Amino acid sequence: MARNRPAQHGDFRPVYHPAGHDQALRVALEDLRTGRWMAMRTLLAHTGTDWALRTSRSQVLAAAAAGSDVVQAWRAEEPNSADALMMRARIMVERALQARRHRHFREEELAQQAREACELAAHCLPDDPVPWVCLLALAQLDEQQLRQEQRVPPPERTLLHGPWQLLQETHIRHPFNREAYQRMLQFFYARAGGSPADALHFVHWVASLVPEGSAVLVLPLYAYARYYRTQRERTGSEADPLVRQQWRRVHIVRDTDRALQGWFRHPDAAPYAALDLNHLAHALWAGSRFSEAAEVFGAIGVYATHQPWMHVTDVPGRADLAEQEFVWARAQCLAAAEAACSRGARYG
Repeated sequence: MARNRPAQHGDFRPVYHPAGHDQALRVALEDLRTGRWMAMRTLLAHTGTDWALRTSRSQVLAAAAAGSDVVQAWRAEEPNSADALMMRARIMVERALQARRHRHFREEELAQQAREACELAAHCLPDDPVPWVCLLALAQLDEQQLRQEQRVPPPERTLLHGPWQLLQETHIRHPFNREAYQRMLQFFYARAGGSPADALHFVHWVASLVPEGSAVLVLPLYAYARYYRTQRERTGSEADPLVRQQWRRVHIVRDTDRALQGWFRHPDAAPYAALDLNHLAHALWAGSRFSEAAEVFGAIGVYATHQPWMHVTDVPGRADLAEQEFVWARAQCLAAAEAACSRGARYG
């Protein structure tokens, strides 16, 4: 269906960088790409026990370092470094996940090595939630739930069996760790015989527990964006009015409001992740709440993410189309906010 696109705001082009607004992380990533580890070491030392920041930074660092031996070199120089031990677990998990995506013949071997690295890190770093987050990330590889830790009874009988003890271990160390709940959601998507309804039920349960200020309040929006893509694929048409009306349903509006008010606008909000901001901006835009979305686009700045914008493109997986959708949505929302501001100034 043809859509009227608003005038573009200048020559704006989004930037896709894993560090986003985190300049210290950007420096460490640049150092990593040249085979050096000192900036990573310094960054993690300065991050300390800020568990939310340690979790997010280590995840990005591991993705950048997974194809090199830079952490191995760090451990050779400082074999007793707790941060190096944690990063070894992170990288081995990243390699195991990549092996699954590419159906590499060593995927089971790499998964077992990663699991052992996580267990060692958890033993040596008893207060650190990251090794447990890593074990949760590996849970999605056990699609048949063959391992006992993936078949733990749920805290509520209407939920499915899964790696609940791993989630609990993370929660004990860092309540409502953002990545832990993201990994749990990924487990439900990967689980053999599962359905989108399982994932939606999980995020609804989580939403009933999450405190104000937590980034986990955005989690339902991830599930809704994925469900939207699933429904579009089922109907075969983006123009299906029932599919598009999803974003105006009462429970989705409620969860979008909670993410906006309880996280984005909350005075004690957890640090903004670019992916969370993009999901919130998308949900507001898709619900025609353009002025509110413009506020979130302001926080995003130039740092876009391909998801969830890929879910609304005509060809899933096309990064160029996802960028077009982001730029269009941003321009539409900023134009609406400017018009509202002009009306307010004229009649105020």
